[in-house]
Amino acid sequence: MKAVVLAGGYATRLWPITKHRPKMLLPIGETTVIDRIFGALEDDDRIEEVYVSTNERFAEEFEHHLAESDFEKPILSVEDTTEESEKFGVVGALGQLVERENIDDDLLVVAGDNLIGFDLQEFIDYFESNGTATLAAYDVGDREKAKSYGLVDLDGDRVVDFQEKPDEPKSTLVSIACYGFPAESLRFEEYLSGGNNPDEPGWFLQWLQSREPVNAFVFEEPWFDIGTPESYLEAIAWELDGDSVIAESATVENSTIGENVHVMAGANIIDSTLDGSVVFEDATISDCEIHETIIDEGTHIENVDLAGALIGAHTQLTNGKDDSGQ
Repeated sequence: MKAVVLAGGYATRLWPITKHRPKMLLPIGETTVIDRIFGALEDDDRIEEVYVSTNERFAEEFEHHLAESDFEKPILSVEDTTEESEKFGVVGALGQLVERENIDDDLLVVAGDNLIGFDLQEFIDYFESNGTATLAAYDVGDREKAKSYGLVDLDGDRVVDFQEKPDEPKSTLVSIACYGFPAESLRFEEYLSGGNNPDEPGWFLQWLQSREPVNAFVFEEPWFDIGTPESYLEAIAWELDGDSVIAESATVENSTIGENVHVMAGANIIDSTLDGSVVFEDATISDCEIHETIIDEGTHIENVDLAGALIGAHTQLTNGKDDSGQ
């Protein structure tokens, strides 16, 4: 079995912190989302190779990240795009990758920005036991949220209807970006040649479900789609579970560090209070109240209160004035 970890998105909803770094490499506690996935795939002997599907803009970051890691299976597979407007779409990129890498085995596909609470090996067990195309399904518990995903209708474990991003969801059970495809279900070329939507994989699943059996692995463990600042902070809070991570080279003076805070290397926290926030490398925070906020590298913030903010790299923010123009 082969695996593909999708890591080609430009994460515009998380700009500016993802404008120059892939969101899959954002820290989640002491690790990253994609490293959790790599670790699970590394430990499963059924997975022979792991293709990391990314774009030209972020290829160098992933090359460096993998070179610094102990993972042996990941192989970078780069699509020929450098910005959002050039993207092939997820299904288009998958079709190209399958052809480029000559994949003719069963295939596991996982989004590199999904923090999943279940064991990937259990998903693979389920996929192998059924021998059909398989998706992971989760109850988001809210019909408004369900509009953003592929809605799944089941008869037992069998998917009997699939609707990608419906305007009027009939339920709240959605498909997440974790799929198992038998070799004979890798019908991306057939799907794309029919003029079908090349973007969200849910459109492919909807098309596939009408042509062959698709089963659902329903799970109740936590799941976070790291696509917005809010979901990123929620994932960190789940991972840290009330604890905080302070890098050894960070400086914290006369400050209160609350729950679910990550302060990275070289950062300076002086006379401040932080709660539920992330402070990237070499940032300085002085005389501030910071809550549920993400502060990028090299930023200097002094004498301000922030809540629910997203501050770009190398910003100078003092007394409410942003000297960088951001």
